[in-house]
This record gives sequence, structure tokens and C-alpha cells, in this order.
Amino acid sequence: MKSMPKDYLQPMRIVVHLLRKEFIQIFHNKGMLPLIFVMPFIQLVILSNAATFDVAQVPFHLQDYDRTPLSEHLVKRFTSTGYFRMTGESSRQDKGIDALISREADMVIVIPREFEKEMINSGHARIQLVINAEDGFNAGVVRGYAYEIISSFNRDIKRLLPQMSSPATVQPNIEIRSSGWYNPELVYSEYMVPGVLVVLVTIIGLFLSAMNVVREKEIGTIDQINVTPIKRWQFITGKLFPFLVIGLGELTVGLLIARVAFHVPMLGSYALIYFVATIYLLVVLGMGLLISTTTDTQQQAMFIAWFFTVIFILLSGLFTPIESMPHWAQNLTQLNPIRHFVDIIRRIMLKGSVIEEILVPLGILSVQSAVMLTLAIVRYRKISA
Repeated sequence: MKSMPKDYLQPMRIVVHLLRKEFIQIFHNKGMLPLIFVMPFIQLVILSNAATFDVAQVPFHLQDYDRTPLSEHLVKRFTSTGYFRMTGESSRQDKGIDALISREADMVIVIPREFEKEMINSGHARIQLVINAEDGFNAGVVRGYAYEIISSFNRDIKRLLPQMSSPATVQPNIEIRSSGWYNPELVYSEYMVPGVLVVLVTIIGLFLSAMNVVREKEIGTIDQINVTPIKRWQFITGKLFPFLVIGLGELTVGLLIARVAFHVPMLGSYALIYFVATIYLLVVLGMGLLISTTTDTQQQAMFIAWFFTVIFILLSGLFTPIESMPHWAQNLTQLNPIRHFVDIIRRIMLKGSVIEEILVPLGILSVQSAVMLTLAIVRYRKISA
């Protein structure tokens, strides 16, 4: 009996049919198409314009005790570069400190008395730069910009002061004494650890809550729950409270590691951090619940949660300074809860800020938590009717 010839192309035909089936399923899934084609381009457009390591328009406070033409020339050098902008001027030391604390300025320029006289007589003079080093990376960049401006100014001093009595061979020089506040040694971990801690709490809270209700849909238990006499607020509380406890537990472990392993200072109140963290987690959990009620599969929920997480992290000021972003991006970051919590936790840990000093970002987080929870509850009401 003659054997049938083997069809060596049969395995490839099976693969081709499987590929065809998968592509048909993908393009027929209306929920997956925006995740594949729309969201990556939105991220590319927003983040490419907003995420930058340049530092521009650094606000500074001026304390010019000399009030001479030379000191005025020096100040003009700072304001004409585009890297600095003067937000205030005073003759009292405490005013400069207040400007740093209130975030009105990130640097204080102190020009001492007899600045011009010392330069004319000896060819040397001193100024002081007091820089907000809460963000060690930005502080280093700001200091570098200031040094470049002053070095350029040094080269032009002889032209500005032809009456200088110093020998021609002596290069005029301004000595800079800089000091960083809130992070004097510019230790990068003291700046990064609080921000990374916020990111970890966000990922845990958002991803777990985003996949919670949708998992009930996939296994079919959501319909059974909806026909029980359980009230909506009971259902929402039962879904979110465990993740709130887990998020606060993650925060506790993170704060312990930050203190023991990285020696990050804690100048403020732990109670205030936990109070703010509770409000922040309500924002994140409400957002996750909203995502969960608007998606049909855990895969969709994870894609959407990751889409928002990437944008929120990169527009939070954690890796790139918000002040250097375009104006529209700076306004957009006001809607970013991570930005506000990162700002608050750094202020509390590194500055020792009290609740009166964080009322604005705390108020924004409170409004966002109310809005997100309301939207999530309303959306759940629609799908459970």
C-alpha cells in the first residue's frame, strides 16, 4: 500500500491561521485598539515636550547691600540669560529665608556692602548664593549656571571698571560662597527616596484597585454580588479599604527603609505624612476603581493604569523640574496627584513643613479624592443596574 506524501507546509499553515485569528481578534476588540495605537502616541507627544533635564527661569531673591553700578551689572547678567528671573528684593536676611521656605525663590543672591570698592582696590570680592538644595540635582545645575555667569562677568570687570588699581597681570575675581538649604551636601538619595516611595505606593494602589472589579467581571461573580442586598457604599468600602491598609503598610516599610538604609532625615511629623497619604490613596484607589468599572478585562485595566502611571510619574517633577516644562505642561501637572504628594512629602521630610505650609497641594488632593470616588461610585451604579 502506497503511503501518502507528507505535507511539510502543514505546520506553517497552522501558524498562519493562528496569526490570522489573533489579528482579527485584536482589530475587532474596540477596547484594545485605543490602547495599542492612541495611548503610545499621546505619551510620546506629551512626554517628549515636557520631560527635560534643562533648568530654566529659576526664581531668585536679591539682597544687594552695595547698590553700585557694578552690582547692578552683575544682577543684569543673571536676569538677561533666560535661566534666572528675579521674584523679589529685600535688605533683610530673614526675607530671603522666607522666600526659600515659601517656594517664591530657589536661590538667594547676597551682594555684600563695599562689593565694588573691594573689586577696585584689590581685584577680589565676594558674593553669596543660598540655593534650595531640596532637589540636589537641580541645585547642582543652578549652581553651575550661576558659576558660568559669574565667570563670564569676571572676564568683563576690567572693561566695566577702568579705574581698577590692581596690577594688569592680576585677573579680577569674584569669590562665591554657596550654601545649600534642606540638603546641604546635595545627597541625591535624600531627594529621590521620598519621591520613589510615592511612586511605589501609587503603583501598588492603582494597579491592585484597577484590576479588582474587572476580575469579578471576568469570573462572573459581579452579577452575583449585584443581586445581593449589599449596598453600593458597602461594596465600594469593601473593595477599597483593604488596599488603603496595604498602601499605608507599604508607606510604613518605605519610611523605615528610607530612615535606616538611606539616612533620609525626617524633620516633620509622621502623623501629617499618614494623614496626607490617606487622602492621596483615596485619589489613587478611586481612579483605579473607575478604571476597573470602565474596562472589561484585566489586560485592558492594566494597560490604562500603566498609561496614566507613566504620564503621572514623568510629569510629577520627580525626574525633571516642573519649572522647565512648557507653560501648558506646567498647568497640566496641576491635575497630577503624584506631583502634589511628592511635593508634600519632600516638604515634610526635608523642610519640616507643617500643615499650614501645604494647604494648597493638600486642598487639591482633597478635591481630587472627592471627584474620583464620586465618579467611580456613579460608574459602578450604571454597570450594576
